[in-house]
Amino acid sequence: MKSEDTPFEGGPLDGRVLPVLLGVTGHPPKTYRVPVPDPDGGPPTVLLYSRVPRVEGRQIGLTRRWKYLYDPEGRHTHKLKWPWTKPGATPGGKPDDADG
Repeated sequence: MKSEDTPFEGGPLDGRVLPVLLGVTGHPPKTYRVPVPDPDGGPPTVLLYSRVPRVEGRQIGLTRRWKYLYDPEGRHTHKLKWPWTKPGATPGGKPDDADG
C-alpha cells in the first residue's frame, strides 16, 4: 500500500506531518480519527481531522495534495449520499402501520 506524508493543522497534531495510507483511488481518507487513551482508564477520546485541499501556488481543478484540519465538533463528517434519496425524506405509511 502507498502512503503520503500529509500535514495536520490545528488541535494536538498541529504542525506534524504524518504518513497516511492512500486508498484505491490514490487519495487519503476523508476523515482521520486519532484515538487518545484516557489516563484514568475510561473510554478513549477520539480526535477528528477532516481532509481539505492543500493549495500550493497555482490552483488546478483536480487536487492531488491534501491536508487535514482539526474538526472538534465533527461538522465535516462525510456521509454516503445516494442520488435517489431526498434530503429529510421519511418512509411512507403511518408510524403504527405494520404493513408500511
